[in-house]
Amino acid sequence: MTKEDGGRRGRAGLDRRSLLGGAAGVGGTLLAAAGGARAEEAAIPAELPEWSRYLGPGVDDEPYGKPSKYEAHVIRRNVEWLTASTESSVNFTPLPWLNGIITPNGVFFERHHGGRAEIDPTKHRLLIHGLVEKPLVYTMEDIKRLPCEDRIWFLECAANGGMEWRGAQLNGCQYVRGMIGCAQWTGVRLKTLLERSGLKPNAKWVLAEGADASALTRSFPIEKALDDAFVAYAQNGEALRPGQGYPLRLILPGWEANMSVKWLRRIEVGDAPWYTRWETSKYTDLLPSGKAYKFTWVQEANSVITWPAPEHKVDGPGQYMIRGLAWSGRGRIVRVDLTFDGGKNWVTAPLQEPILPKALTRFYYPWRWDGSSVIIASRAIDETGYVQPTITQLRNARGRNSIYHNNAIITWLVNSSGEVENVQVA
Repeated sequence: MTKEDGGRRGRAGLDRRSLLGGAAGVGGTLLAAAGGARAEEAAIPAELPEWSRYLGPGVDDEPYGKPSKYEAHVIRRNVEWLTASTESSVNFTPLPWLNGIITPNGVFFERHHGGRAEIDPTKHRLLIHGLVEKPLVYTMEDIKRLPCEDRIWFLECAANGGMEWRGAQLNGCQYVRGMIGCAQWTGVRLKTLLERSGLKPNAKWVLAEGADASALTRSFPIEKALDDAFVAYAQNGEALRPGQGYPLRLILPGWEANMSVKWLRRIEVGDAPWYTRWETSKYTDLLPSGKAYKFTWVQEANSVITWPAPEHKVDGPGQYMIRGLAWSGRGRIVRVDLTFDGGKNWVTAPLQEPILPKALTRFYYPWRWDGSSVIIASRAIDETGYVQPTITQLRNARGRNSIYHNNAIITWLVNSSGEVENVQVA
């Protein structure tokens, strides 16, 4: 897989668009045993390694710390052929190399519509107006004086997996499911700001506007605004980074990330959605009939196995740990099932704490690989009873011309060579 082709490649003798569940056979023997894939006999080194024989750099050489040089491959990547320019494009979180549920700020995916805005926080203002009793303008210092909260939520682009509707296209977990990140956000409830201005009786909708070059605007119902909508100024313990909306962004937990307007400068309360007036283009979901859903905000239950994945080669038969992530915009994940035969049989993987609503959830499962080809996949179920669908179920409901909200089960083929490929099980 290369950066240049976005991980796109074929495989002789295998139609990845129509692979049947049992075509590659079942090769995984499950074993809940301890220990690694292999272990070498203990031996005392002949001499100390170089890094143990000399003093290392002191505490002042990196005023802002950075990862080890041996982790230089753990970076966001874009797909160069995806868009005409990077000012209106997306890059992808390196899921296969991350641990836990919190996405480090330096690799949290970015989606821009007019490039990244560089804003002086001392000059930034947030206006609350429209159908309110008292319009108000806030400085950043004003907002930071208000009661604040910390919340852990994921953000997922509505187009995550969007290139996979017609078949397996991108041979990489980072590209197939990497338009997602999960963070601890610090800020103020939007409800707090709206109550300070006082809502008028006919207040039904809210419009949020960003200060970037595209002046991105999105409108949403007042019910969401008064529920868990959030105005954040910090992420994972530090100020928002410019690519995440510094100094201020909206967070609509569980909803498609384009609604969480970055560089937030204006909140207008109205009595109807703005998309019929001047709201910039919103995402729509096409149906087989040619019609489109009017509103599809919630990101449904989803999951992906992050190891093994196309970015990693399985290093010979032995004992391993299946690693993965699950999430749902409807609430908590309650179960993740795994298959090792393309969906014929399923086993349940233990979920790791914390299990939070609208946040990433980790799962692990011990797996002994015998070296034969095997098709593996994960399936998430959330607290509402929603079950992550297969690609066939999703196509039956939505056709093949969609781009957004592809939460279909992702299947990996582990070849006998240890190479891993993105395939689709019919």
